[in-house]
Amino acid sequence: MHRWRWIPNALTFLRILLIIPFAGALLEGNYRLSLFIFAVAAVTDALDGFLARYFHWRSRLGAVADPLADKALLISAYLMLTYTGILPVWLFALVLGRDLVIVAGGLMYHYGVGRFEMEPSIPGKINTFIQVLMALAVIILMAGLPMQLWVMEIGILLVAVSAIFSGFHYILVWGMRAWRAKRS
Repeated sequence: MHRWRWIPNALTFLRILLIIPFAGALLEGNYRLSLFIFAVAAVTDALDGFLARYFHWRSRLGAVADPLADKALLISAYLMLTYTGILPVWLFALVLGRDLVIVAGGLMYHYGVGRFEMEPSIPGKINTFIQVLMALAVIILMAGLPMQLWVMEIGILLVAVSAIFSGFHYILVWGMRAWRAKRS
């Protein structure tokens, strides 16, 4: 069974490879294809997570690559939906800016204080969940499948509020950790 422990990482890299056709389908306005690719990516994400946990096939590579693959897929969705004029530019700037602040803060902590372990917070997980639901709802709407128009308006507001809240939460928590580590 030990010889199969590469499977979760292979599924993660498959998800990374799916980013290009996913973004291309969004750019071309082929929303049904992008919805299918998004579904395949979601299944590979769930499967690699299950295999890593159930069989203890965790690796440092997987711990880093898995959330990066998820984030890259999500950012590409927001980028393409913004580029094609479906989502407002300010929302994409907020979503990307939040992630860049977190990455910059993590690097500053790692090189200024000590080893930085990726550790998603509850507000961060909620923000990611809201971002995924919003992207999915917009793609469903654009594909002509049943979805209420108000979902997009409320979704934009929820993504913005949760991005701001979770971004400030990360800054506060990691800032306090850095301050305490420097004091001791």
